[in-house]
Amino acid sequence: MSSYQKVPRHLLAIDCIIFGFDGEDLKALFVKRKLEPQKGNWSLMGGFVAETESVDAAAERVLFELTGLSNVYMEQLHCYGELERDTHSRVVSIAYFALIKIADYNDAVLKEHNASWISLKELPELIFDHRQMVEDAKERLRQKVANHPVGFELLPEKFTLRQLQTLYEAIYETILDKRNFSRKIFSLDIIRNTGEKEKSTSRKGSFYFVFEEDKYKQLEKEGLKFI
Repeated sequence: MSSYQKVPRHLLAIDCIIFGFDGEDLKALFVKRKLEPQKGNWSLMGGFVAETESVDAAAERVLFELTGLSNVYMEQLHCYGELERDTHSRVVSIAYFALIKIADYNDAVLKEHNASWISLKELPELIFDHRQMVEDAKERLRQKVANHPVGFELLPEKFTLRQLQTLYEAIYETILDKRNFSRKIFSLDIIRNTGEKEKSTSRKGSFYFVFEEDKYKQLEKEGLKFI
């Protein structure tokens, strides 16, 4: 340890970009910051890495403390270490992005942390470099869903084709041709019609589908471009 005594020490933080989908918009979870500097301003959810935990364990802890959820899709995004990114101290932050179902999020936890789901179309001013983190996470998500079915992590277990297409339109911020989208999805043979119908939006109703992960894994071995 003596050889490390003169080495500069920095604070190590975790920031989580938590994405959710409400059926129409892709959203992220933000909190009103409780600490100075910039107390009261919008911030990503985060915390510091304890001396007794790995960065992955810290990210899982932060996510659980601030959402009440575990075993959700989460991936390390990037390390942010600009010299003056935090005006209070030298802080290096490792960002993660997570995908959760908004319906699973506990409203009591939302109130406890003064948190809000905000559409990515209407992002408020964020502290430090948090907006850059969100933009980087959006780009990573777009890259990810092109080759992997992680988008299903944002949908309820049973979903309609309209919900699925609306999700991808929200992620890519573009309108997709309905016929081509349906043809592509059905050609992959990774969703199954449940025979049940959602009738709240029309008298005829739309069929509910479920994702078949086993079929996807087999296709993945053969090489697959999802969307």
